[in-house]
Amino acid sequence: MEITEQQIEQFLVAAHNVGARRLTRCSSGNLSWRLGDIALVSGTGSWVPELRKDQIAVCRIADGVSLNGVKPSMESTFHLGILRNRPDVNVVLHCQSIFATTIACMKNKPINFNVTAELPCHCGSEIAVVPYFRPGSPELAQAVIDAMRNHDSVILEKHGQVFVGKDFNDAIEKAEFLEMACEIIVHAGLSYTTLTQEEIDDLDKYILGKVQKY
Repeated sequence: MEITEQQIEQFLVAAHNVGARRLTRCSSGNLSWRLGDIALVSGTGSWVPELRKDQIAVCRIADGVSLNGVKPSMESTFHLGILRNRPDVNVVLHCQSIFATTIACMKNKPINFNVTAELPCHCGSEIAVVPYFRPGSPELAQAVIDAMRNHDSVILEKHGQVFVGKDFNDAIEKAEFLEMACEIIVHAGLSYTTLTQEEIDDLDKYILGKVQKY
């Protein structure tokens, strides 16, 4: 598949948007985008907020081979593994926003993040937590791939977060809403209330656009 200049530009705009929202800093985090049977992946050591065209790896999803000679992020193993297992998603975002990463580093982490309706509506009512493995390690990659089989949002202990989405905005929105929830939790000093299961179930009306208008 031939990659167009327009697709390259779309990827760069999305990467820079991730940086502008302070979801990544300097060389932290990475981004990938499915285009048929290949994926664009931010290159190893690149700064996502300032990503350049020559730092984008074009990788075959099936085996991870770089088709343009650019070495992909060291976390590309889980990016491509997720894309292989999740045909319903096209974007994988690994980031390290401040409040969500603060919670990722907490000894006693919250179990329930559903402080506002946006969290279960966009991120899912359960956020998976992956134990610490060295960044770039096969163990981390497999743990993230496994967690992402039935979650869209994952916290990596002492590391950061991973999100998937049907497009760039979908993945970024998940990252922003988890960050918002974590900021609320931190500011509340871990003394906070969450939506009940009944209230979460009731959100189906909102998600499906069935809210009655009076």
